[in-house]
Amino acid sequence: KNMAQAVPNSDLDLRRAARHRADHKVIAESKLHGDQHIHIVNVSAHGFMIDDNPGFERGERVELRLPVIGRIEALAIWTVEKRAGFQFERVLRLPDFLGLLDLITPKLR
Repeated sequence: KNMAQAVPNSDLDLRRAARHRADHKVIAESKLHGDQHIHIVNVSAHGFMIDDNPGFERGERVELRLPVIGRIEALAIWTVEKRAGFQFERVLRLPDFLGLLDLITPKLR
């Protein structure tokens, strides 16, 4: 029996599920609001949070272009004041996610 498969909570899985601080401005396109600049402040392989919501509401779909990932759709799943959380239409592949993190997480100077 292969023990490696018996441990689903590998470091890589946790790293992918964890939220990582981010500092990334990007344009989100929506049918309702057109092109909007948003600021991503944290990201996981499942989604991201913004802190400058221009008016997106729960259930709204946006499309954005992220480094490494390219174009991806996301669904607004919650909003509180100026913050909003979005879920990616698909879970990001780990190598792509790690490449994205490398480019959008705040660098320690």
